[in-house]
Amino acid sequence: MSVPLTGHRATIKSIGLDPVEAQPRQAFFFDTPDLALNRAGVVVRARRIQGGDADTVVKLRPVDPSNINPELRRSPAFKIEVDVMPGGFVCSASFKGVCSGEEVLDVTSGAMPLRKIFSREQRAFYDAHAPAGITMDKLVVLGPTFLLKAKHQPKAFDRPITVEMWLYPDGSRILEVSTKCLPKEAFQTGAEFRSYLAGLGIAFVADQSAKTATALRFFSARLKEEGLSG
Repeated sequence: MSVPLTGHRATIKSIGLDPVEAQPRQAFFFDTPDLALNRAGVVVRARRIQGGDADTVVKLRPVDPSNINPELRRSPAFKIEVDVMPGGFVCSASFKGVCSGEEVLDVTSGAMPLRKIFSREQRAFYDAHAPAGITMDKLVVLGPTFLLKAKHQPKAFDRPITVEMWLYPDGSRILEVSTKCLPKEAFQTGAEFRSYLAGLGIAFVADQSAKTATALRFFSARLKEEGLSG
């Protein structure tokens, strides 16, 4: 659930989260300048994490789980999940990988090809779902977006809560509060989570825009502006 800008400080305080415990991260997305991957439901991301680590992901959103190869679903690097938000839900599939923060910097500076930080399995997954003709070497860097992520166990709620603050270069920001559960627990957990947050006086914005979509739109628009000014 995304929180209105005016409620960010109050939300962090009411949940009881110590903001000093938040972990800084840096997210880079890769797409064509006109976001052809995004329109096809494909997301390619690399993320630097405090301490020198990094991870990568190739994601499909939305996806029909019944169309996913059963062998692929057995991979520990692959997962399917449902994101439930006020007003709707979307099912996604993610193929994750690991690399170093330095490798991500090398890719974003042009010193290393993008495909080098993705595993062979991730690249095969990408090739199977990306639009025809859009290979990884044709993607551009969209980012970075700086974010802070923290996990917190409230005293009055029985599940850990994840809080993410995404900070965009123009000064705008998104605060998202979430929790996880098994699919069979979704309805009950969703109701309990919303009730818990409402009890703290936390309101939600009508527009539950995804963090990824916001970042893609922002940096795609910036590329267009730079092209015009150039």
